[in-house]
Amino acid sequence: MISNERVIEILKEAGVLLEGHFRLTSGRHSNKYLQCAKIFRNTKYSEELCAALAEQFGSEGVEVVIGPAMGAVQMAYEVSRHLKCENFFAEREADGKMALRRGFEVKPGMKVLLVEDVVTTGGSVKEVLELVKAAGADVVGIGSIVDRTGGKIDFGVPFKAVISVEVESWEPENCPLCKEGKIELVKPGSRKV
Repeated sequence: MISNERVIEILKEAGVLLEGHFRLTSGRHSNKYLQCAKIFRNTKYSEELCAALAEQFGSEGVEVVIGPAMGAVQMAYEVSRHLKCENFFAEREADGKMALRRGFEVKPGMKVLLVEDVVTTGGSVKEVLELVKAAGADVVGIGSIVDRTGGKIDFGVPFKAVISVEVESWEPENCPLCKEGKIELVKPGSRKV
């Protein structure tokens, strides 16, 4: 099992933790942002972190690992490599809804692990969870590298993270950084809000 100290060391070395004034995908504001995509720039980071996550689901008989595009495409691959199973991704249709395309299909009873690089509100992974459940698959759990909720989120299935941290965030109208007006608000993620 990987230690929290080692995870923090990797996140710092990879340049994942950013400080400033950020608008999150959820629409909330925060003074910290975890740019987890940077983990996947170098396999020395992704291999170690994804192996630690896969280890937590190793006894579940996972048949396929699914991640929402774009953030968890590489992650689904790397976790599945350690679990020695298939992987694919869900992506947004023109209407903005998550879908399984490109011939990816889950079958009733299939044991599925959903992954996301960082969970803040869990919005994207909840969409994929509903999609996979509607297909009759057995979601054995959800895994992430970083849980920003400090363990407070409940997906209705087991949720495990390599590291759990609580990063403060605010509704825009309650954001102290906006009220202060000294630091420009930026939207670092890839999804439009």
